[in-house]
This record gives sequence, C-alpha cells and structure tokens, in this order.
Amino acid sequence: QVQLQESGPGLMKPSQTLSLTCTVSGGSLTTDSYYWSWIRQPPGKGLEWIGYIAYGGFIKYNPSLKSRTSISRDTSKSQFTLQLTSVTPEDTAVYYCARMSFFNYGHHFDSWGQGTQVTVSS
Repeated sequence: QVQLQESGPGLMKPSQTLSLTCTVSGGSLTTDSYYWSWIRQPPGKGLEWIGYIAYGGFIKYNPSLKSRTSISRDTSKSQFTLQLTSVTPEDTAVYYCARMSFFNYGHHFDSWGQGTQVTVSS
C-alpha cells in the first residue's frame, strides 16, 4: 500500500540546481530494510540509478553523478529529496523515486512514483 509521489519543477535552465521531493505515504522511511532511491530515464534510453538513502540514513550515489548529487530526508514529513547541481540538457529525463530492497539475486524496486518530466533547455 506504500505510495510515492515526485514533485518539483518541470523546466530548468543550464547551470541551475534541480530539486525534487518524493513524498511517501503508507510506509516509513526508517522501516527495515528499505532503500529509498532516485532513478531517471533520458529520452530513448534506459533507466539510470542516481542514488539512495537507506532506512538507517546511509547514503550512496552513482559514482558518475556523485559530484553533483545530494540526497536527504525529512522523516517527520515522510519525504526524501534529490538535488542535482549544474544541470545540462543531458540531464533531461523522467525522474522517479522508488523503494528498493536487496535479495540474493540482486536488487528489486517494489514501489515507484509516477515519474516527473524534467527538461533542461536554454
């Protein structure tokens, strides 16, 4: 029954900082053992994992984006956020938040937000 909903601006200009919020209902950001992730999908491309904040607060980023990425959470509001600095047109994508868990065969995303379109254009 957990639901996730992304929110934030749809249009960005190069060099600006993207800020997105994921609001979680029907679940808690601190519940063992879930990892709250940001994923994006550029037009015509596959999914790209951005990073997560774990139930205990540990944060991990995709190394290719780490220098520009910041993930945080506000457990009292049941929200976690993504900030991506110095955006370029290559950051244009549909951005998703999702709940992730681990199994012996790998990771699994069991709940997704609807996704929000972010377009970076000059």
